[in-house]
Amino acid sequence: MVFDLNQITIGLLLSTAVGGLAYWRQSLTAGGWFGAVITGTATLGFGGWAWGFTLIAFFVSSSVLSHYKERLKEQRAAEKFSKGGRRDLVQAMANGGIGALIALLYALLGAPEWLLGVFVGVMATVTADTWATELGVLSPHRPRLITNGQPVEPGTSGGISLMGTSAAAAGGLMIGLVMFIGLSLGQWLSGEPLSLPWWLLPGALLGGLGGAMVDSLLGATVQAIYRYPSGKETERTVGRDGTPNAFVRGWRWMNNDMVNLLSSLAGGAITVLIYWLLGA
Repeated sequence: MVFDLNQITIGLLLSTAVGGLAYWRQSLTAGGWFGAVITGTATLGFGGWAWGFTLIAFFVSSSVLSHYKERLKEQRAAEKFSKGGRRDLVQAMANGGIGALIALLYALLGAPEWLLGVFVGVMATVTADTWATELGVLSPHRPRLITNGQPVEPGTSGGISLMGTSAAAAGGLMIGLVMFIGLSLGQWLSGEPLSLPWWLLPGALLGGLGGAMVDSLLGATVQAIYRYPSGKETERTVGRDGTPNAFVRGWRWMNNDMVNLLSSLAGGAITVLIYWLLGA
């Protein structure tokens, strides 16, 4: 496979610019900016324009939502989450690193369509999970634990709500729409016969929603949970003042980034299944 150096260069310049804007807007740390450059360059450079714009759609929408009603979310659930609103290098790689690796494999293996499905499912899941987190915590009703339906506090790992679930479905579908439009425009501009990938829409919707549910299930069962001295549970290993929190349950190595990684792979698998059922 011969790589398109011009496309890789454009990916580097575009991801640097978008990441720089996010850093200036305080949506990324310096490390997060670096991670965005790595993932953006690889995704657009090896996957193509539609892949790159799909990553940008996730990134921009997530950054916008992270600032939506930020103070209210800070009051309701900030202490629950392992990290703050600014995404760091680990978060950037956990959310976009798998997609970048898939883009590289896509180029190396001759652009198999099933790998496109994996990418869309992964991106649909991280988008669905982010939208569910950012909007679900604003629900006027208390979320319920996915395993037993018991009411829990906003931001609790494994808690789901109608608002959050609806946001997850919308986020996953948005990714499918962006990729669908991008690929369709690419075919039209290049003069190729149109072969519209309709399977992307249900694939992204179900992959994103299913992956987000896997995220919640892992959060409710095996994710590492800690407790502040005050008795409140959290994903944080230490408080903001540096005081260590007591380990309560779950697997110590199963932090939020690992949960995101595993759930995104599950979403990719679901979307590939939809591809085999509808598109292959």
